This record gives sequence, structure tokens and C-alpha cells, in this order.
Amino acid sequence: MNFPEDLKYTKDHEWVRINGSEATIGITDFAQHELGDIVYVDVNTVGETIDREAVFGTVEAVKTVSDLFMPLSGEVLEINKGIDAAPESVNTDPYGAGWMIKIKFNTPSEVNDLLSAEEYKKLIGD
Repeated sequence: MNFPEDLKYTKDHEWVRINGSEATIGITDFAQHELGDIVYVDVNTVGETIDREAVFGTVEAVKTVSDLFMPLSGEVLEINKGIDAAPESVNTDPYGAGWMIKIKFNTPSEVNDLLSAEEYKKLIGD
């Protein structure tokens, strides 16, 4: 499995790419693998400010539905419209075309609570 070193991770299996005060968020390679074939991603939170660890959407796979948890408190700036037409991109390219949302985070200190790639690998037993 792939866990890019330049990303941060959560115990809930989201990844975070920090760019200044903005962040791109998706689910990890481990999460997409555990879910199986993803058929639908439901995120309707553009413009909303969401607290860390609150649900910002759901991912529907063939056999299950899983909540998506906000890794950092902030305002949702953009949703990846590409996953509406091609939800399978979350399976095939979870760190690229399969990203879910972009946010402007409002509590920079929360970044310190995210996991490094090495810490995330230990969490999942990789």
C-alpha cells in the first residue's frame, strides 16, 4: 500500500495535504482497499464550516457506507466534482484524482495532532 510521506493522516483513515492555510482531504489507500469498490461519494458541505472530527460526508461502497470525518476544523471551499462521474477514482488514485474536499482550516495547531506516514503505518499494522 501507498502512504506518501508528504501527507498527514488521521486515525479515521483520511489523508491531508497542507498548502498554507488550505488543505486537500481524501481517504487513504488503506481505507479504499478496506471499503472495496466505491460506487458513490456524498459530500454536500461547500461553504460550511465544520469542526474537526465531525462528519463531512459519506462514501458508499458495494457492501457498506462509511462516514467521512473532518481532520481539521475549517470551511469547505471545494468538492471534487470529478468523483461524481467517476467515484472509482477514489479506488484507483486515492491521493490524486480521488481527493474529496478542499478546506481553509482555521486552527493551525490542529495540524500537530495529525499522524505522519510512519505513525499511520503503525496504526494500521503495516
